[in-house]
Amino acid sequence: MNAAMAVPVPGPAASASRPAYPRTAIVTGGDRGIGKATALALAAAGFDVGFTWHDSPSGADETAAAVEALGRRAHSMWLDTTDLPSCAPAVEQLAGSLGSLGVFVNNVGVGLTRSVVDTDYEDWKRILDTNLNGAFLCLQAAAKLLLAGGAGGRIVVVTSIHAKQPRFGYGAYCASKFGLDGLTKTLAVELSEHGITVNAVAPGEIATHLPASETRHPHAIPRPGIPLGHAGTADEIADVITFLASPAASYVTGASWAVDGGMGPVGAQASSHLSNNEWRAASVKGTSLEQK
Repeated sequence: MNAAMAVPVPGPAASASRPAYPRTAIVTGGDRGIGKATALALAAAGFDVGFTWHDSPSGADETAAAVEALGRRAHSMWLDTTDLPSCAPAVEQLAGSLGSLGVFVNNVGVGLTRSVVDTDYEDWKRILDTNLNGAFLCLQAAAKLLLAGGAGGRIVVVTSIHAKQPRFGYGAYCASKFGLDGLTKTLAVELSEHGITVNAVAPGEIATHLPASETRHPHAIPRPGIPLGHAGTADEIADVITFLASPAASYVTGASWAVDGGMGPVGAQASSHLSNNEWRAASVKGTSLEQK
């Protein structure tokens, strides 16, 4: 298209490329891991931050103190996203404490490693309530607040490489992440005319739960199955989220950013090098029902 024939873009903006949404952000699951790293990265970028937490009150205190040490305001509240009626009010309360909302990051997630035939309904429901149903209610509340604010904004949703690629023993998790990816893309289409961008960040293997005995940096721990040779860190995910939350990403919406060290693209090639069936057993050895 000729530049002189450019079609005007609907939606509020301070300039053609730099919308003036508030420098306030809410992150779910900010007491540890990716959520904590994201809260700090956003604070370093100049955002006041509200966040929910679930597992670690000390982690929540540490996040709040670190945000405040960066010269930004911090507000937190406990949230269990399986308690569905409490999801929207939590987002609304944090936005009220901040005074506005410009960025919302949906990060909370829970995993379960169990074959489909061995997954009971209660575990299935917990995964879907945490990763998809609770996320829907939080995202819906955030979208309504951004629309009411009238200044545009950013929504970033943490999904997974398993929102694209299934994995043995991850039936409930994959179902929830496939659904979350679809919801993210639909929101992007629906909110675009209002100057609100919606994108997903899809992590691969991220070293957020290394044993205390492991003193090496995650990049120093060999992972031959990943093209870059190592797992990622929470900070590396947070950096991408912060970019997508920034005015610099004003023309990015409906995208899913894989942050996986090349794990996704090499999937078929890696599979061709498996020499036995140990991967089937290894995929269902452990279980996890912990919110991140």
